[in-house]
Amino acid sequence: MPDKHAVLSASSSHRWIACPPSALLCAKEKDVSSEFAMQGMDAHSLCEFKVKKLLGQAVKDPTESLTYFDEEMADCSDMYAQYVLEQVEASRKKCRDPIVLIEQCLDFSKWVPEGFGTGDCVIVADEMLTIIDMKYGVGILVSAEKNPQMMCYALGALALFDGIYDITEVAMTIFQPRRDNISTYTISKEELLKWADEVFSPAAQLAANGEGEFKAGSHCQFCKVKATCRKRAEYNLELARYDFEMPANLEDEEIEVILSKADELVSWVGDIKEYALQQAVSGKEWTGWKLVEGRSNRRYVNETAAADKVQSAGYDPYEHKVLGITAMTKLLGKTKFEELLGGLIEKPQGKPTLVPVSDKCPAMNTAANDFKEDN
Repeated sequence: MPDKHAVLSASSSHRWIACPPSALLCAKEKDVSSEFAMQGMDAHSLCEFKVKKLLGQAVKDPTESLTYFDEEMADCSDMYAQYVLEQVEASRKKCRDPIVLIEQCLDFSKWVPEGFGTGDCVIVADEMLTIIDMKYGVGILVSAEKNPQMMCYALGALALFDGIYDITEVAMTIFQPRRDNISTYTISKEELLKWADEVFSPAAQLAANGEGEFKAGSHCQFCKVKATCRKRAEYNLELARYDFEMPANLEDEEIEVILSKADELVSWVGDIKEYALQQAVSGKEWTGWKLVEGRSNRRYVNETAAADKVQSAGYDPYEHKVLGITAMTKLLGKTKFEELLGGLIEKPQGKPTLVPVSDKCPAMNTAANDFKEDN
């Protein structure tokens, strides 16, 4: 996979389309790789190998060189490879000679200065162009619907093949196995190109020049300057006008405004605290604050030696309990887990949670609704 990163990358397009000036500011910041990102890279390497192998290509198994390989990764990559193969077979039924590209560098610089990205899987056929993106992360549920990253890849693929194949529609799929999420969004070629000309390209020109207006929102999550961004601070500090009185003293409309911003407010405060902490660790002194050693718990210097000593004294040093479902799935693998324990698993009703109306989860049936139905 290419290790070069574009300033106006496909993966960050959701942010710089909404907030164009953030692109150049983020480009000045150092890239810090997380354990989650490295785990995702390992998963992508394994997926690439398995898909190419199923397609009959001679490829080297990377498993031994993967730092984060485990049974879950093996299962997820198997599911992804099988899904890709199913989509390839579906394309072959409609088109005699579809092209299948894996980990393909896609250039969409026609709309974005020096714009390029890497598509996990691109299937080019008459009528339908198919883009599939593997997301190994488990923290955030990703939707394909009007997803700018996927639309970037689609534009790059169109730039390569639109004159060779008679493409009329684009199907974009997010494959997120650890969240049991397969999200597909289909758009006509004309609609995609209209978006590229009217929304994508103008935003890219502003971003490339460091122009446009700063805008705060959910897209701030992966911004490198989110902790010190003044626009994000203004956006979140709007809540200060409510004085945080008891809910009984607030109007319904005021509570609804607070609800709409609560998660982002909590996230922002957390980012500020983490930034201030890291600066303090580096030597900065904040007026009215000091760096202290946090609470820690005792631990064994050597667990094996501790267990041996307790056993030699005639005691059992081990806890005995059934592994949790996640740990058991990792132990057995998803297929074996379902075979052995599928009939012994239940999913209790989840704790009530308030979410925006736009959330795709079905609304819970409350006691008040039951009363209305009975009457």
